[in-house]
Amino acid sequence: MTFKLLSYNIRFGGAGREHLIARVIRAAAPELVVFQEATNPEVIEQIAEETEFPLWAAKRGHSIAFLSRMAVAHYEWHYSLGARHPFMEIELTPQTRVFGLHLSARFSKWSEMRRVREIRQLLADIQKYQYGFHALVGDFNTLAPGEILNVKRMPTWIRALIWLSGRDIQRHTIQTMLDANYVDGFRHLHPVGDGATFPTWDPHLRLDYVFIPKGFAPRLRQMHVLKDIPNVTGASDHFPLLAEIECE
Repeated sequence: MTFKLLSYNIRFGGAGREHLIARVIRAAAPELVVFQEATNPEVIEQIAEETEFPLWAAKRGHSIAFLSRMAVAHYEWHYSLGARHPFMEIELTPQTRVFGLHLSARFSKWSEMRRVREIRQLLADIQKYQYGFHALVGDFNTLAPGEILNVKRMPTWIRALIWLSGRDIQRHTIQTMLDANYVDGFRHLHPVGDGATFPTWDPHLRLDYVFIPKGFAPRLRQMHVLKDIPNVTGASDHFPLLAEIECE
């Protein structure tokens, strides 16, 4: 059995763009959607109704929310020490979990150090699940090692931050995931190609990721950045990331 997992940052809560977001989700046809910046439960409820998802959960002011067509045994927001946003645990079965996360934003050496602290704490918090199948999904707000940062395409204030903090962006957050024996799902299936998810009007940054433990990498069947479906450029500033995963 496989299921489709969609990771989608809907920007500033999604208010006023509910119909567009719903159309994108219907076109993607996932079984599980993990949102970031989903701070308004009424928006998520409306999207759930328009897309006919029977299960949903959101919490006012919390970034992570979800929709599901699959049975969900348990879900919970966890307050990881030092994190800007709580992460979310979605237990599909005792053997299958999805963790939704949204790491701190900004491009600088200092913000990257904070993201490293956040991801290390999150990994410690979920250590008891390390031997079962799970996926870490969401907006990591950083670049993977070796990927090109075209500073000239960044806003002036971000270019200034980058210059002040060393003229490049450190890549320690994603390296921390790789060192912890996780597979970067997109790069696992697409060793070449930029896979940019942000921004929709000038895509040149890959900020959105799906990670799974290396031992479960064969379960990852497909992964695509959805750039060509209708309404996607107007629905958010991020393109959604769709993964097809085999589960027990």
